[in-house]
Amino acid sequence: MHHGAPQVEFMGLWFNLANILMITVASVIVFIIAIVSTRKLAVKPTGMQNFLEWVMDFVKGIINSTMDWKDGGRFHILGITLLMYIFVSNMLGLPFAIVINDNLWWKSPTADPVITLSLAVMILGLTHYYGVKLKGPKEYGKTFVSPMAFLFPLKIIEEFANTLTLGLRLYGNIFAGELLLSLLAGGLAMSGPLGIIAAVPLTLVWQGFSIFIGTIQAYIFTMLTMVYMSHKVSSDH
Repeated sequence: MHHGAPQVEFMGLWFNLANILMITVASVIVFIIAIVSTRKLAVKPTGMQNFLEWVMDFVKGIINSTMDWKDGGRFHILGITLLMYIFVSNMLGLPFAIVINDNLWWKSPTADPVITLSLAVMILGLTHYYGVKLKGPKEYGKTFVSPMAFLFPLKIIEEFANTLTLGLRLYGNIFAGELLLSLLAGGLAMSGPLGIIAAVPLTLVWQGFSIFIGTIQAYIFTMLTMVYMSHKVSSDH
């Protein structure tokens, strides 16, 4: 179901207040998880510390599958942050949506293409930054004309394609999931008592599937980030 977005203009620019709200909420949740998980560190981890160490090991496995730890170890914190932030963002819109005056205020921030494409641009920008930093401008520039100079236009097209697919894949999956949830909960419920009874199990099943999809998409985004990073910083690419 289509709803508008609460927007305000500031210095000639339009800002989506719902996006700002949900980005802030997701950031605060991830920050709280990190604080709680590291508040009382122990040699034998339990509870939230055990969870965070599992996430760290999981991300380390992703990095090791794409590049040597010598090159990829510096991106460990980036991978942990991305995985946790995108997972939390994907989950925020699943329990409910809040609509005020036909404006959608509460949703998954990753259900907006502006957010996901901004993340993709940030990631691809970081890959170029570390490529130049670790290889030097001259050596890094050679990668765009290697093995043959006429491949340069194709390399540029590839960079734009990677940005679009990285951002739009995440957006499409999360937006489609929330859209179908709203259709199930709203459309069937409007058909009367039988519709409400039918909507409950269908909504629960789809929410479970959406949690699975949201988790997979957080993993895919983090994995592709490390793949793109390995192409820029590893000496064997």
